[in-house]
Amino acid sequence: MSQERTAVRERAEAVLRRLAGDEARLREDQWRAIEALVVEHRRVLCVQRTGWGKSAVYFIATALLRGNGAAVGPTVIVSPLLALMRNQVEAAARAGIRARTINSANLDEWDEIAAEIAAGTVDVLLISPERLNNPDFRDNVLPRLAATTGLLVVDEAHCVSDWGHDFRPDYRRLRTFLAGLPAGTPVLATTATANERVTHDVAEQLSTDDGSAALVLRGTLDRESLRLAVIDLPGAAHRLGWLAAHLEELPGSGIVYTLTVAAAAETAEFLRSRGYPVAVYTGQAEDADRRAAEQDLLDNKIKALVATSALGMGFDKPDLGFVVHLGAPPSPIAYYQQVGRAGRAVAHAEVVLLPGVEDAAIWRYFASLAFPPEEQVRAVLAALSTERPLSTQALEPIVDLRRARLEMMLKVLDVDGAVRRVRGGWLATGQPWRYDTARLERVAAARVAEQEAMREYARTTGCRLEYLRRCLDDPDATACGRCDRCAGPQFSPEVPASVLAAAQAFLGRPGVDVPPKKLWPTGLAAVGVPLKGRIPAEEQAWPGRVVGRLSDLGWGARLRGLVGPDAPDAPIPDDVAAAVIEVLKAWAHGDDRWPQRPEAVVAIGSRRRPALVGSLAERIASVGRLPLLGVVEPSGGAQDGPRGNSAQRVRARHDAFAVPAALAAALPELTGPVLLVDDLIDSGWTMTLVARELRRHGAPAVLPLALAMAG
Repeated sequence: MSQERTAVRERAEAVLRRLAGDEARLREDQWRAIEALVVEHRRVLCVQRTGWGKSAVYFIATALLRGNGAAVGPTVIVSPLLALMRNQVEAAARAGIRARTINSANLDEWDEIAAEIAAGTVDVLLISPERLNNPDFRDNVLPRLAATTGLLVVDEAHCVSDWGHDFRPDYRRLRTFLAGLPAGTPVLATTATANERVTHDVAEQLSTDDGSAALVLRGTLDRESLRLAVIDLPGAAHRLGWLAAHLEELPGSGIVYTLTVAAAAETAEFLRSRGYPVAVYTGQAEDADRRAAEQDLLDNKIKALVATSALGMGFDKPDLGFVVHLGAPPSPIAYYQQVGRAGRAVAHAEVVLLPGVEDAAIWRYFASLAFPPEEQVRAVLAALSTERPLSTQALEPIVDLRRARLEMMLKVLDVDGAVRRVRGGWLATGQPWRYDTARLERVAAARVAEQEAMREYARTTGCRLEYLRRCLDDPDATACGRCDRCAGPQFSPEVPASVLAAAQAFLGRPGVDVPPKKLWPTGLAAVGVPLKGRIPAEEQAWPGRVVGRLSDLGWGARLRGLVGPDAPDAPIPDDVAAAVIEVLKAWAHGDDRWPQRPEAVVAIGSRRRPALVGSLAERIASVGRLPLLGVVEPSGGAQDGPRGNSAQRVRARHDAFAVPAALAAALPELTGPVLLVDDLIDSGWTMTLVARELRRHGAPAVLPLALAMAG
């Protein structure tokens, strides 16, 4: 090693000691990455297991690059989560590095931070990938930032690849950032979860214009502290009961992952009822609540954080003692990434998977949110002008896509150069664009293969960790000697009868509130629908109820069997009818009881399940001794089937329901609410529109009631 490189290594080791303690020493791959960045000014991709020390590489490289009087500009770290940003700022401070963040939560600090960067007092700037395509940031901040960046770091780089398990279109905007970097600017991309195909894809995107390839440093994915197990249980109540019975046995504090927001809420509520201190973390929670939940886990104030995949990246608790999954993620790679949060600084950590029969249905739902078919993409491009921008909300009445899927598609088109995000929305660029059918089909096929691999993980008779490592193409994968296949089961599948009974009772409770719609979707006037703004109070429904959500741990499977897309039409079963009656009783006598008792029943006509809805309305009317006034049928012009977004649903149904003459004549005679009955509340717009018609024909109030709610 030359004297220059020896000196650089000595300085690197000194920074590491400040960062991680006096006993810390650089691993050879860590030093090779630092050497490539600081001495050779190369582009590097590090594919290394969680806990290997990827952040140490870029903090040390930053300290060395900026060590000579800040000779180069700040390091820019593109980081996917605010939680990760907060951890990074704290870690940087330990190394004597001043880090700042630019994100949606600190807009009022942007000018101050820009001034600090210009003054050379910021060593590290953390930004989210979403910020890269904010029009103001992209046009005004990004070019100057790229021109002065001393080191670019792309954290969780598997998100760059649409082959990856957690592809994010905003990451593709990094192409613009890379293109704006001065020649010789070092770049580091890091991830713990990339197989060979994803690694090749990311490395290819890191290649320079002159063809120089990125240096790929790929290490072993063994996790010597993890002890993996799978416990196959009969149903949701057994899984929830097992967790409640065994949670105390699990070491320290940890994470319980669920596949849906509803399941996270249910799981946390049941665990609290059994005396466990737990918190909830989902993408729907407020940022302040998520931060408080993270901190409680970091401080060991709670036994577990019950979370969705929103906690998948960026949470850093080295002494995390366990990870339990209630339901399997859709790929072994995603699973490895989530369980990798555990056991980073403890001798052993428990990893338990409790798969469910409903997992596949949830996987199918998330797979349905993939890139849309070509005709829908072309419809968006045709609707956009090159001069007058349209907002996402304005596009919704034109294109039948849910907002999240529409925004994802627009971001991909933006990166491909077909559209451009500006103030006020999106513009077409007029550039030719090709729908890459072959690639999208290959990605979809890869997703299906990943799901089958996840099923095989649960079934395998061989070492579980070896199986996961092979899924990530780890050439050194060998049997771990610790998992339930190598060393035998650590936990009994038995659930005490009393705990199982409690879980069954908890999951068997029917009743979920349904808030009423109060605002019409935007942009309806552009497609000839004369509705906008607030729904008048005299046309709104009251808050409603359903037996349960389709994603519920308890009622979900039963309800999917009645109202799912492949469910046959049949009269309502006695057990579900009994649950409906329990919902009505609780609704009548609970804390949020009816302001007035219903005076009559009206059904919404169903083309797919007339026997189910009709028998439900008749049963309610009979038990409640209420008159069944009639059925509001969809007209011949009504469009069946799910619609992609709220604007499309309202557009398709706003004038599709006619109140029969006899029913219209009876409504003004009522003094109390109408109980409006349907099988499924998906978006809630059918209920809203039918309730509006009933109110306009004289109904004093409308109480929506359905068997199930989507989501």
